[in-house]
Amino acid sequence: MFDYTGWIVRSTAGRDQGDIFCVMGVDREQNRLLLADGKHRKVARPKHKKLGHVEVLADHLHMYDHPAIEKLKQGQALTDKELRRALAAFRAKEV
Repeated sequence: MFDYTGWIVRSTAGRDQGDIFCVMGVDREQNRLLLADGKHRKVARPKHKKLGHVEVLADHLHMYDHPAIEKLKQGQALTDKELRRALAAFRAKEV
């Protein structure tokens, strides 16, 4: 499975439909993305979601440059506060 770490996605199915998350990693055994938003889903305990249940908003082709996202892509630890700020800046840019 491809490495989706750092992508910004919107949930299209489930209770969290419409919410924006950042991909924290990939569970290769179950072919699921690990998603967090820093508020309802913390970085320490990301949500598992199938790739077909998300809509990609920012990926490797449509880059979103934020220091927190770059930090995540480099494999460094990320705090919930940093992730919340990165997603808030993305939402403000998207509108």
